[in-house]
Amino acid sequence: MTIIGAALPKILDSFGWSYFVAGLVLAANAIAYFSFTFVGGYAIRLLGPRRTVVTGLSISALGLLFFAATPDPSTNILLAALIGVGQGFVEMTVNWTTLRLDTAKTGRPMNLMHGAFAVGAILGPLALAGLLQTGFNWIAVYRGMSGVFAALAVLFLLMPMRLPADTSVTESGAVAQRISTHPGYYLSFLALFFYVGVELGVSNWVAQYFVAAFDYPVSQSALLVSLFWGGLLAGRFGVPLLYHGPRQDVVLLGFSALATVAIAALSLLSFAATEPFTQSLAMGLVLLSGLGCSIFYPAVITILGNCFPNAQSQAIGFAATGGGIGAFVFPFLMSALAQGWGIRAGFATYAVFGIVMTLAAAGLSWSASSARRPALPA
Repeated sequence: MTIIGAALPKILDSFGWSYFVAGLVLAANAIAYFSFTFVGGYAIRLLGPRRTVVTGLSISALGLLFFAATPDPSTNILLAALIGVGQGFVEMTVNWTTLRLDTAKTGRPMNLMHGAFAVGAILGPLALAGLLQTGFNWIAVYRGMSGVFAALAVLFLLMPMRLPADTSVTESGAVAQRISTHPGYYLSFLALFFYVGVELGVSNWVAQYFVAAFDYPVSQSALLVSLFWGGLLAGRFGVPLLYHGPRQDVVLLGFSALATVAIAALSLLSFAATEPFTQSLAMGLVLLSGLGCSIFYPAVITILGNCFPNAQSQAIGFAATGGGIGAFVFPFLMSALAQGWGIRAGFATYAVFGIVMTLAAAGLSWSASSARRPALPA
């Protein structure tokens, strides 16, 4: 999910794409992702988790096999969408199964699982940066990732998946109607809508932002993506190890505020780009931005799962769809602003939406604590 953003400066240079065309490619991936995250919530109930995740991995492998084989924007838009379809199924299945395994309801398994996501998000851009400096054909990276996804599909076919019974498969229409009237159902959607837009927006554009705003070398710009995800990794592994309390809501709000402040400071710092210490300070803010974002997604999913114990697949699917829509809207908005007003103005929008992200998380925490679980039939 990060190598396309990490390779964005190289793609723009090699294919001659504008910011707008790059935004369309990222948007196609995001539209398919959020659509099939929602579909995945029902696919799990119909097909089971194994078939859902294998289908997702196989579809992503097919898209990666041909992505960037041609500079034609239309072809790459279609392939990016195909990758997004698979990502949506994988996202939904992994979140749902991890939540089923968290029988103690501590949120630690979810944090650690998303920490593993951050490991891949760091290693991908790091490997890409190293390969670019050796003159390696960057397009071959997508072929390698296609092979990895195909191997994972085979692994899931062979892996036993013994999970606690899912009570949501017996949900009635009355139950579905009742959870849709709970404010936490919609606030979780809004929280992930703004969060994923901010997280993936920064990840996709921070490399190009440093090239344009701080005269950072293109060959090393992918390292900024790894630095951002390094902060995410530190938070996702560090918080479960250092904090064992039940107040996921307090941790959520504190880290969300940190991300917002760091992104805002990074946006303002571009106006002092001539100062000698600016690049180092900016890199520190990238790390803090990632650290602030680290706990948001797993904490929201954990709070949501505890709030709707008998309707987890539907609730998670709806919330994750909000995240997918955010992944579509914000990079597309960023590309349009960068094209018309410059990349500094586009990047500053993430600080504004970081504020809204924190407010949505505050509303979710309040609604979950005031009614820990809605009155659903057992």
